[in-house]
Amino acid sequence: MVCSDNEAKFIQTIVEDIPRTILKCTPVFVGERLVGVKRRAKAIESLLNIELNEFRMVVIHGLPGIGKTTIAKAVYNRIAKHFDGCSFLKNVRETSKTEDGIIKLQGQLLKEILGDENLKIHSTSKGINLIKNGLRCKKVLLILDDVDTLERIENFLGDCNCFTSGSRVIITTAANSQLLATLGKVYTTYEVKELDKHEALQLFEKHAFHGKKPNKDYSELTNQVIQYAQGLPLAVKIIARDLCGRTKHEWESTLDKYNKIPNKDIQEVLKVSYDSLEEIEQDIFLDIACFFKGWTKDYVVDILNACDLYPNYGIPKLVNKCLITVDQNGILLMHDLIQQMGREVVRRESPHILGKRNRLWHHQDALEVLIGNKGTGKIRDIMLHSPELVNVPLHPDVFKRMENLKILLVDNINICEAIKYLPNGIKVLYWPKYPFRLPSKYYPRELVGLGMPYSRIGLEKLCKQEFQLENMKHLNLRGCKFITKLPDLCTPNLEKLDLSHCENLVKIPESGEFLHKLKEWNLYYCKNLQNLPNNLMLTSLEVLETLILAECNNLRDLPDGIYKLQQLRYLDTPTAKLRPSCNSFDSSSGYGFLNMTELFLPYCKSIIELDLLMKPDYFPALARICLFGTNIITIPESISRFPRLKALQINDCKHLREVQGLPLSISWVYACNCPLLDYESPSGLLNQVIEIMGILPNGVCGSARSNELMDPHFTDYFPSDTEGTESEYEDGDIPYFSRWLVVSGTEIPWFNHQSVENNSILFWVGRKFPKLAVYMAFRGDEAHEKHSTHLCYVFISINGCKKRECMVAQILGPNLLLFFSPRQRCLQQILNKSNPTDQNHVEVTYKITQLRVGYIGTLNATRWGVHVECICPPQESGIPNLPLLTAGHDDVDYWSELPFYGSDDLEAEEDEEYESPLVLDDTSSSCMSWLVGPTTMLFMLFRFCCPRDF
Repeated sequence: MVCSDNEAKFIQTIVEDIPRTILKCTPVFVGERLVGVKRRAKAIESLLNIELNEFRMVVIHGLPGIGKTTIAKAVYNRIAKHFDGCSFLKNVRETSKTEDGIIKLQGQLLKEILGDENLKIHSTSKGINLIKNGLRCKKVLLILDDVDTLERIENFLGDCNCFTSGSRVIITTAANSQLLATLGKVYTTYEVKELDKHEALQLFEKHAFHGKKPNKDYSELTNQVIQYAQGLPLAVKIIARDLCGRTKHEWESTLDKYNKIPNKDIQEVLKVSYDSLEEIEQDIFLDIACFFKGWTKDYVVDILNACDLYPNYGIPKLVNKCLITVDQNGILLMHDLIQQMGREVVRRESPHILGKRNRLWHHQDALEVLIGNKGTGKIRDIMLHSPELVNVPLHPDVFKRMENLKILLVDNINICEAIKYLPNGIKVLYWPKYPFRLPSKYYPRELVGLGMPYSRIGLEKLCKQEFQLENMKHLNLRGCKFITKLPDLCTPNLEKLDLSHCENLVKIPESGEFLHKLKEWNLYYCKNLQNLPNNLMLTSLEVLETLILAECNNLRDLPDGIYKLQQLRYLDTPTAKLRPSCNSFDSSSGYGFLNMTELFLPYCKSIIELDLLMKPDYFPALARICLFGTNIITIPESISRFPRLKALQINDCKHLREVQGLPLSISWVYACNCPLLDYESPSGLLNQVIEIMGILPNGVCGSARSNELMDPHFTDYFPSDTEGTESEYEDGDIPYFSRWLVVSGTEIPWFNHQSVENNSILFWVGRKFPKLAVYMAFRGDEAHEKHSTHLCYVFISINGCKKRECMVAQILGPNLLLFFSPRQRCLQQILNKSNPTDQNHVEVTYKITQLRVGYIGTLNATRWGVHVECICPPQESGIPNLPLLTAGHDDVDYWSELPFYGSDDLEAEEDEEYESPLVLDDTSSSCMSWLVGPTTMLFMLFRFCCPRDF
């Protein structure tokens, strides 16, 4: 429908005639006792960048109850005054389910944008046209709260082409950030992360103790609440209000109840996303919540496919609803409270009769059903993972009535009598240390995954069935000492085979008829295995990606056929006899490790020279070489020509004398406990890494001053060696360091900022962050063992902002030097978010924590330092050149005008206090040591008066 000329003129008249004061936006109520909102709201405002005269959209996404709406309200209140009209439409998902609801939203939008109380809308199509004509004339701010699909937006806005330059749209959603992907519009996203422990504790104290600190009687219980809530603001507030004013005994009882049955209010909020799923999607979600959280996605997909649940369709839907996540390693994860919500859905199926639930995930419930032989055909899945080893008197026919059982996961129980019946329809059977043979009448034709490590499984009988195990893709027989010979497996679709720690395995069949789809084969510590048949390699294993042969010490040679494994990515072998029968590797010859990324040759004492290191073209994709514990003498210069090599592990190489070259791609070198290795000569390992980093040893304080201050409007500086695909982080820490080196203990005397006893080093930089290198020398006391017991963290803070973690390393023993360089791109991001000026104060700190509780050994950083082309005054200068404290800062606090109805807690939110140790130890050679006497007093005065500038 198209508006008539009269309607268009009418709208234009309204727009021109109504004074702006009438259309002034009314602030929305944000909430009370807020924590963490200000920081997140500022980040979103930065994405909106209202100073630019262009249209921008930002999608705020995250878990239900994470605070998306509260943050959007805070942003709305702060920036609304900059627009000709503004509207905050809440509960879009729920309201837009009916046509009347859509018309209601359209009417509210037109009323708030145009200011006409009498404007009537009789259909959604007419409303869309009225909105299009009205918004084309105005610079507007529109908040669409709680949107679950793009269709919701299109139903009352149309194609979103009605916004003029300068307008801003904010959308909050519990769905995936790619909600608008099909819209064809450019937009940015912001994921609201959970509160950190400090924020969660502060929020809890505000609601449970009215802002006071809990006394000792409640401190441990408070920590339990924080752990339970897992940073979800909704849960923190609801539980705090529930516990406020109650006795300690009531707290204990309430928390015990929450661990078993979630709070009703929390459950209902989190369950909204679940209720919107289709039935198959709900089944997938409940399976993951009850059983598969922490499992690899590929394995779960195989299981769910066998159960006709279409996971390749359903799992992305769950990700889009923020109900689950898939991490970079392909592991399925979900928030603890989301998982509890799903398990509560299952419990409510039958709160009192366990046999009527289709899933039993709690070990006590499973024990009650199995011991009491209360199984029914309703039960589909069982997980019995006892927290401690228990003896369970199971009836041999305990599974007789569970004819629909699909998943059986049992661990940490002892039974005295063999199970005589298992349903043939089981898809996954996991029962480690099962002490008996499988039932004689069990036909596992439906099995997708069989995991029976350290059991007495009769593999020959299993594989001599009159049928093939066509569905089986995962077979885990780790530690089964009764396996001496691997029979011909009747598993044509097997993808993962784990035979590690099968100490008595001697022989593998020549044919390998049913292994042609195998991707991962683990033979670790099969110490009696003598050979891999050459024919096996040539006729099967065409898609093998991972082969682990470590600790197979009787394995004399690898067959020539191994060079046919062109899909092999990871090889861990106890022998270095990798001498191909051909002169070159390429795809046309059919030979070569064209896809190998990791090569492990640990503790191969026979390695003195390694021919393969002379042939970089054999390994065009190799990213990691592990040679630790070998007798190699020289790493040849040819290693510098490995085009993608990132990591080199050469620790504990007692005879290693020289690394002749490193590739420019190198990121990580671990070379400790190599007593003969040349570290410090001009061509030594240390200087090679320094040269690759681009660190200049002759840099001094102040050397960057003129260069830094000549470009006050700098906005885009990233040296070529830091170019990458890292996305802007927001609440998290610096994602990765770019290069690091670990060697046996030494020092780097030319670093321009060093300290002996302080754990803080201070310096100044300009608007572009220069390259930064950090070294730390560790020394342990006599009680310190070789095995690691400590973690070292390095943090950076700029202009007093929150400290960000830029390195964490496990310290593998005393007398080590750790040398690393953070990514320059990440440092620049931190600087950009610190309200930068021409002179920016940087503090680098570290802390060391123990990994073992109660361990008495200590580990200290005996000396540490940073090297950076800073703008600090040269140390030889007798007259201090104090930086301009107020350069680049406005006199008015950016957030001072934020209006609220109700609480002003957002204004009063804590900024992490910045305390820097200005009185340095005499042994410190930090560039701040030029602050002495009256100058120090003056500096301290400025620091006290202008904390944000320092």
